[in-house]
Amino acid sequence: MKRFFRYFLNGFLVMAPISITVYIILAIIRWLDEFFDLGIQGLGILVMMVLLTLVGFISSSFLVRPFLIITERILNRVPIVSIIYSSIKDLFNAFVGDNQKFNKPVMVKMNDLPETFRMGFITHDSLTAINHEDKMAVYFPDSYNFSGELWIVNRANVVHLNLPSSEVMKFIVSGGVAKL
Repeated sequence: MKRFFRYFLNGFLVMAPISITVYIILAIIRWLDEFFDLGIQGLGILVMMVLLTLVGFISSSFLVRPFLIITERILNRVPIVSIIYSSIKDLFNAFVGDNQKFNKPVMVKMNDLPETFRMGFITHDSLTAINHEDKMAVYFPDSYNFSGELWIVNRANVVHLNLPSSEVMKFIVSGGVAKL
């Protein structure tokens, strides 16, 4: 019976991530198909890819850039919309694009006894603006969660990691079970 249960558990551990990934991908495809409603299954994702590429091409044009700046200024001035828009934009810019923010992985000493460390990402090297030259801002993502904490730490407690940011993020978010 123990062997049967172990095989069942192994099968579950193999199939669950695959099944959930396929389910999410199919749900996105279904949603896009319903959103565009073109009558051909799977065409919605192709339309979305073409549309996003076209918007990216048009938005990089110097003629369209002023309109995007004006739109962004308007969105940043509307009270509740500005909070939502700026938060979402900052989140996307932190992970993707030319201005990635989580590109300096570090390990920070949190306690002496017992000696403990946390892994995170430097978001500001210098806090001279608030008169703390010896401090820096480090963001600590949470495992299995899309949130995290921003801590102000002593520069002396920070050890820079010579690892790709994506690998460090995967290691943190997986709760330390992913390979480094």
